[in-house]
Amino acid sequence: MLDIKFVRENPDIVDKSCESRQNAHWDREKFFELDEERRSVIAEVEKLQAERNSVSKQIGQLMREGKKDEAEAAKARVAANKDRIASLDDRRNEVEAALFDLVSRIPNIPHESVPYGKDDSDNPEVRRWGTPRDFSADGFEPKAHWDLGPATGMIDFDRGVKVAGTRFYVLGGMGARMERALISFMVDMHVKAGFKEWWMPVITNRETLFGTGQLPKFEDDLYHVNPDLYLIPTAEVMLTNLHRGEVLEASQLPLWYTAFTPCFREEAGSAGRDTRGLIRVDFAPEKLCCNFGLLVLESALMMWQVKLWPVWCSLVVVLIAAINFRDLWSTVQQLLGRGKKKRA
Repeated sequence: MLDIKFVRENPDIVDKSCESRQNAHWDREKFFELDEERRSVIAEVEKLQAERNSVSKQIGQLMREGKKDEAEAAKARVAANKDRIASLDDRRNEVEAALFDLVSRIPNIPHESVPYGKDDSDNPEVRRWGTPRDFSADGFEPKAHWDLGPATGMIDFDRGVKVAGTRFYVLGGMGARMERALISFMVDMHVKAGFKEWWMPVITNRETLFGTGQLPKFEDDLYHVNPDLYLIPTAEVMLTNLHRGEVLEASQLPLWYTAFTPCFREEAGSAGRDTRGLIRVDFAPEKLCCNFGLLVLESALMMWQVKLWPVWCSLVVVLIAAINFRDLWSTVQQLLGRGKKKRA
């Protein structure tokens, strides 16, 4: 969530940011209407409070001087003042709630180095490793994993649908063993590199999801357990909320965390896309998150994607995403840092 002061002082930057994201928008006129009303209400309340305090001090003096009528009139003014303040406080809460909701839906400001693009086909290639093998030159046609997996007993799509529903699958035999081995390999590698491993719950609350930007925009993609609890969509939701509402000393930073979690997403906005195989499923059993520093993709300041070109299709698949959110999450999570960290 962007800081309200930043939005107030830089509306043109917010406009440009939303324009560059194409399908993002914000109600600039409504923002300033609510912001002005909020500040107006605060000013009026402060004025009424000062007046109430002043009149309250006069009441005792008037009573001592025997001016009961004037004292009673002053008491009536204080009572009316109190009622007006209560009414204004209610209105302030309504305005602030509306303003908070509006600002929470504004996407992060992209880094100035991020190029504009209509879709991922405009993404510049930063670095390439290896060359896709030309199997046709060898007279060999590789099988897609949705054919090879069932044939070897490693993946069973039909039974996944039977026991859970559409876009679910089960892994068996070597498929299950390979999944478990990959999880251990990745976690062990990060632990050896100095990361602290966490084992997180698979259920989370609204505050946590709001803290990492899944709410309010992506609620339709989440699995609801009840009105206030959800299955987690990704590991960083849990890791980056571990210190929500805390003050971290500079000497504690950076924090290097990693975790494996299952990930549950309904993929509500991806109907008809990548429907075969394991590319886009509602349950992703592999998710490792590495979080460092103080602390979706409208939350991102900038993002680097590592893409894989599978041998069985011409589709390029996103394998890893490294994302910089700057202070967006720490703002909404009220996560603060204290002191200065010396650079090595």
